[in-house]
Order: sequence, then structure tokens, then C-alpha cells
Amino acid sequence: MTDTPGRLAGRVALVTGASRGIGFAIAQRFVAEGARVAITARKPEALAEAVASLGGPTVALGVAGRTDDPDHRALAVARVNDAFGPIDVLVNNTGTNPVYGPLLGLDLGAARKIMEVNVIGALGWTQAAFAKGAPAGANIVNVASTSGLRPARDIAFYGVSKAALIHLTASLAAELAPDIRVNGVAPSVVKTRFAGALYEGREDEVAARYPLGRLGVPEDVAGAVTYLASPEAGWITGQTVVLDGGLLLGR
Repeated sequence: MTDTPGRLAGRVALVTGASRGIGFAIAQRFVAEGARVAITARKPEALAEAVASLGGPTVALGVAGRTDDPDHRALAVARVNDAFGPIDVLVNNTGTNPVYGPLLGLDLGAARKIMEVNVIGALGWTQAAFAKGAPAGANIVNVASTSGLRPARDIAFYGVSKAALIHLTASLAAELAPDIRVNGVAPSVVKTRFAGALYEGREDEVAARYPLGRLGVPEDVAGAVTYLASPEAGWITGQTVVLDGGLLLGR
């Protein structure tokens, strides 16, 4: 995955959940590669700051709302089309995990919310973005998790939702080929506010479990997503790339 300026030149991207963390890093990398980018998040103030940091309205657009709200999804897609044109690249990055603990004590309302945002939301964005067809070279990248590949204590149902997202990625790839490529990434612990409960106060201890000796950073994920979204990955579809510093290799 080498740096090649302009790999996304002229492309229009929509990145969900992108006012900070992994989503914002992806949006930054897309802009650096020549794309115009729309980002979504729940808080208008955070979105406005992110859009300004990305370079302002000539290259970035923010649409506030909840990813599990169909009206928000429709509005965001309409605003992207009006401002920049048809969406070439959709990155389903939004995720939620409002609860920690064992499955036997899991609140079923929280479980429904996790599935609604992490899985149904990704499908809903896909339907909204490409309901009227797709430009040549269109593609989708879904942000999953290594917890969707093997059980993860205390975030087990989050892992269930990400396992479903990984399967959704493959299913969409089979259905939408050859018009739209669909791939995913599965990061392990990345240093973001979202994942803070998994490493804060014990980062060295957690990082020691990784063969590469460190946790991920948002830029690690952004690089992989940019590659998958670019023409360089034009013969790749239905794959979920593991980004884990070697964690799944075991020690």
C-alpha cells in the first residue's frame, strides 16, 4: 500500500461516522488523494469543525444525523448528489457499542440498537447511495472488527454485529458485481475515543499482546481503506482485510 497521490482524483466519497477517529482519518486521506468527501455524525458542531479541518466546502460536506434514521440517510445522499455529484465510494464506518459485559446479562434493547446501527445502517446506506445505479468504478468499504472474527470478552454482541457486517460485505459483493465492488476492513484495537475502555490506563499491557508491539492508530485503517477504494484494488471484491498488528496470529 504505497502512497500514490491522486488515486481518488475526481471521485466523490461518503464516509459515515467521520467527525473524529477512524472515520475522520479516512476522510482526511481521501481528500489528500483528490476526492471530495461528505461526512456524517450526530453532532453538528463536531461536523462543522471536521469539515473546516478537511479544507472547507469546496472539498468537504457535513450532514448531521443518526445512521439508523432512514430520513437522515436519504437527506445525506441527496445533499452529496447536489453538491458534488453521484457517490463513487461509500465507507460504512459508523458503529456503536453502548454496553459492556456478558451476553447473559445483555439488555436486549441495546442488542437491537447495536444491530440497527452496525448492520442495518450499513445496508440502509448502501441502498440509499446506489438505489439509482452506480458510477463506473463505484465501491463500498465496510469497517468491521476482529471481534467479528473471534469472540471478544465483554464486547461479545458488538462482535456478533461485526460478524454479520463481514457476511453482509461478502453477500453484497456477490450481488452487486460487476458494477460495484464491496470490501471491508477488520481492525483490532485502534487508539480512538470509541475504543478507549479497551486500553486506557493499560496501553503497554494491551499492546504487549500484539506481535508488532503496538496498538493501531486511525491512519493505519485509513491507508487500507484508501487502497481498497482506489483503482489499485480493482480486482478485489468480497474481502475483509484484517488490520491487527498480528494479534490473530497468537503469541
